[in-house]
Amino acid sequence: MSNAVLAAVSACVFDAYGTLFDVNAAADKLRHRIGPQADRLAEQWRTRQLQYSWLRSISGKHADFWQLTGDALDVSLATLGIKDAALRADLMDLYYKLSPYADAQGLLARLRQAGKRTAILSNGSKAMLKAAVDASGFAQELDAVLSIDDVGVFKPHGSVYRLAETALGLPAKEMCFVSSNAWDAHASADFGFRSVWVNRARAPREKLPGELAAEIRSLGELPALLGL
Repeated sequence: MSNAVLAAVSACVFDAYGTLFDVNAAADKLRHRIGPQADRLAEQWRTRQLQYSWLRSISGKHADFWQLTGDALDVSLATLGIKDAALRADLMDLYYKLSPYADAQGLLARLRQAGKRTAILSNGSKAMLKAAVDASGFAQELDAVLSIDDVGVFKPHGSVYRLAETALGLPAKEMCFVSSNAWDAHASADFGFRSVWVNRARAPREKLPGELAAEIRSLGELPALLGL
């Protein structure tokens, strides 16, 4: 898809965790306390967090993302044989206000200055998102912060992506959806967004429904893709 088509979009909607906010930041900051298993803990924690969201959506047993995040951490710590209640509490506290990626800094403001509306659409609970957005300083750079709390089911359910259409008053085809999660990028594309996958890990393309508008290595490439 050409950049000209992406330049025509009126709004950019971003996934939060793994896209704007670094999901490994909590474990990385406490690496000195976790020890050599820090990377394994971060990976298992994130994997279980997503798995639990999908399984709860399929089974109809919804719980908010904060509970899933704690549940995923508990099992990951137990799997690695880490028994440290203080460490667990500190990891959760850091996750509540995750640091943004370096390539996210200044991006939202630049898009707004160029006349693009901006929003977050996330699995995160409203409280989690508010804490992260406030801590990052992004609050004044967003037109909307949208949580799946309003529909009671997690991505990639279509009702989640529809929240952006309702909140911004635009059809999906007039918006760019940006996610570092390949499954999320494909699902949003299948819904109708012009979706961009931020492939930081240089991973191969997934074989999933939904044609991506573009693939980039960093959020820093997004403005050029939008013709800015």
